[in-house]
Amino acid sequence: MQPLAERMRPTTLDELVGQEHLTGKGSILRNAIDQGNIPSMILWGPPGVGKTTIANIIAHTLHTPFYQLSAISSGVKEVREVIEIAKQQSRAILFIDEIHRFNKSQQDALLGAVEKGTITLIGATTENPSFEVNAALLSRSQVYVLKALAPENLVQLLQQAIEKDEWLQQFDIELKETSALINISGGDARKLLNLFELVITATGTSEIVITDDLVMNVAQKRIALYDKQGEQHYDIISAFIKSMRGSDPNGAVYWLARMIEGGEDVKFIARRMLIFASEDVGNANPNALLLANATFDAVAKIGYPESRIILSQCAVYLATSIKSNASYAAINEAIAAVNKLGDQPVPLHIRNAPTGLMKKLDYGKGYKYAHSFEGNFAEQEYLPEKLSGTKFYDPGQNAREDEIRKFLKTRWKDKYGY
Repeated sequence: MQPLAERMRPTTLDELVGQEHLTGKGSILRNAIDQGNIPSMILWGPPGVGKTTIANIIAHTLHTPFYQLSAISSGVKEVREVIEIAKQQSRAILFIDEIHRFNKSQQDALLGAVEKGTITLIGATTENPSFEVNAALLSRSQVYVLKALAPENLVQLLQQAIEKDEWLQQFDIELKETSALINISGGDARKLLNLFELVITATGTSEIVITDDLVMNVAQKRIALYDKQGEQHYDIISAFIKSMRGSDPNGAVYWLARMIEGGEDVKFIARRMLIFASEDVGNANPNALLLANATFDAVAKIGYPESRIILSQCAVYLATSIKSNASYAAINEAIAAVNKLGDQPVPLHIRNAPTGLMKKLDYGKGYKYAHSFEGNFAEQEYLPEKLSGTKFYDPGQNAREDEIRKFLKTRWKDKYGY
C-alpha cells in the first residue's frame, strides 16, 4: 500500500490546500494552466507545500509528456537523454526536484532546450533561486513562490485524510490535539500525513483519540518544537539577531542551538549572520564581514553536524564585536533622498565623456584627478546641486570609525559637519 501522503496527493488544483495565491480562481498560474500556455518556471517554497504536486497537476491537466529527475541522483547525462526524447514530442515537461543542487554546468545543459521550447522546465527548490539558480536559466523562467502551510491548512489535510482515505475509514478517529503532529512534521504536509498514518498504525485499536502525548510516544523522541515556517521561526531568528546586536554571546549561542536542533537550514543561518556583519558591525570591524562570508562558504560545503561549530564561532565573534550601523543608515538615507528628489543630474565635471562631442560640451571638464594632488585628495563637488553638503554617512562611536571621522574631517573640514 502506498504511504498516506501519496494516496492523498491532489490531482487537481481545486484539491490543493494552501497555495490559493497561485492556484485559486483568477490567479496567475491557474490562468496560464487554463489557457494551456505555461512558461518554464521555478517553484520556490519550503518542503512539503505542493511543488511536486503542482508539477504533476500541470502535466495531467495539459495531457503533456512528463519527465521527472532528481538533482540529487541525476546529472548532465540524464538531462540530455530527456532532451533528446523530448525533441520527438511536443510541449514535453521536465520536472527537476531540488534544482538548486545542480551545479552551473548541469544547469547550463538545460538552457538551449528551454530557449528553443524543446522542453518546458519546472524546477522545484527550497533555496532562494536568486542565489542557487544561475542567472541565464533564471531569466528564462518565471519564479512562483509557494507559501508555508498554516496550521489550519495542516489540520484541514488531516481532516480530509480521515474523510476520504479508504484505509483510514475503518477507524473511529478523533483529532483532539494536533500541535505535536504539526510541530514534528515542521509544516511539511508529506511528513505530517505519513506521521499521522504511523500513529494510527501503532495504536492497534479501532477507536483512536489523537493527543500530543500519543503522537510524541509514537515518534519516540521529543524534538525541539521549532516550526521552520511559522511564527516561532521568525521569533527565534529575531532573538538570535538581537542577542548578537546586544553583544550577548550566551543568548546568541542558545538561540543558535534552538535553530540547529529544530533542523533549520544551515545556509539560512549563515546568510543572516552575513547580513548582520555588514548591517550591525560594519566598518567598526570590517573583518566581521570577511569571517561571516567565510562561514557561509564553509557551512555550504560541510553541512550538519560539523557546521554547528563554525556557526557558533561566527556567532560568538559577531556578538562580541564592536557594533556600528552607520553604513546601513547611510544607504537607507541615500535611497530616501533618491525617492524624494528623483533622478538628480550628475555634475558635469564628474560625468563620463567617451565621445568628442561630449568633450566639446564640457562633460568631464574641470574634474580634479585626486591622485595628482597632495595627499591624493582634491576638494570638489561629488553630489548633485540640490544635495550639496548632505551627510549620509555619519561614522559610529567606536575606535575604527573615530579614525574614519578624523580622516574625513581633514579632507572636508566643515562641509559635512564631521
